[in-house]
Amino acid sequence: MKKLLSILLASLLVVGILGACSKQETSDKKKVLVMGTSADYKPYEYIDSAKSDEIIGFDVDIAKYIAKELGYEIKIKDMDFTGLLAAMEAKKVDFVMAGMTPTAERKKNADFTDIYFTAKNLVISKDGAVQKVEDLKGKTVGVQTGSIQEGKAKDIQKATEIKITDRNRIPELFEELKAGRVDAIIIEDTVAKGYLAKMSELKSIEIPEAADEAGSAIAFPKGSKQTEEFNKVIKKMQDNGEMEKLIKKWFGDEQ
Repeated sequence: MKKLLSILLASLLVVGILGACSKQETSDKKKVLVMGTSADYKPYEYIDSAKSDEIIGFDVDIAKYIAKELGYEIKIKDMDFTGLLAAMEAKKVDFVMAGMTPTAERKKNADFTDIYFTAKNLVISKDGAVQKVEDLKGKTVGVQTGSIQEGKAKDIQKATEIKITDRNRIPELFEELKAGRVDAIIIEDTVAKGYLAKMSELKSIEIPEAADEAGSAIAFPKGSKQTEEFNKVIKKMQDNGEMEKLIKKWFGDEQ
C-alpha cells in the first residue's frame, strides 16, 4: 500500500512539473498577428524574386519593429489589394498594412492608426503626352483596383471626361501603358520611382491635392485594442528617428 502511494505521489509530482513547464512555454510564446498585404507595391511591400520569396519593404520593416516592441510575432499573407479589408472582416488576417489611405469609405468598416507616411500621386504617360490633369480628357486611365488612386481617377472623371480601367497589380498597369492599351496610369510617387528610373520614355506629373487627403495608415477591425497599441509605437518611431531611418532606407533622401 505504501509502495502504491509512493508511486502515485511520484506520478503527481511529474505531472505537476510537466504542467508547469507547459504553462511556462505557453506564456513565453509570442502571440501571432497575421498581416494582410498586397506584395506588388514596391517599396512598401514586394518580393525580390532574384534573392528570395520573402516579402520585404517599408511596411514590413515598420510592422516588424512594432511587433518587437509589443511582443508580437508577425506573419504576412499576400493577396490582391481589393480583397484586403474583406479578408480582415472575415478574420483571415488580423490587420492590413499596404500603403493604405484611411478614406471615409474605408473607415466605415475598419479602424485606422495615425498616418505613418505621406506620399504624392502621379499621372504617368508615355513621352509626356499628359502635361496637366486636364490633358486626360477623352483618354483611358489605368488604376489599381480598390486603391486610393482609383478614387483619384473618379474625382478627375467628375471634372474631365475619362475612361477608367482597373487592374489588380501595379506591374500590370505599367504593361498596359507600355503596350498602349491605356493612355496614362495613376500611381503613388514612391511606388512609381523605380519604374520611372528604368523606363525613360515615361513621364509624370503630380496631382494637386489637399494635405489631409494623402497618407498611409494601418487598418484594424472596428474596436481593436491594437489600434492604440500600434499608435504608441508609431509615435515612438517618429520621435526617436526610427521612422525617418526607414524612410531613407526605402525611399532615399528625397522625402
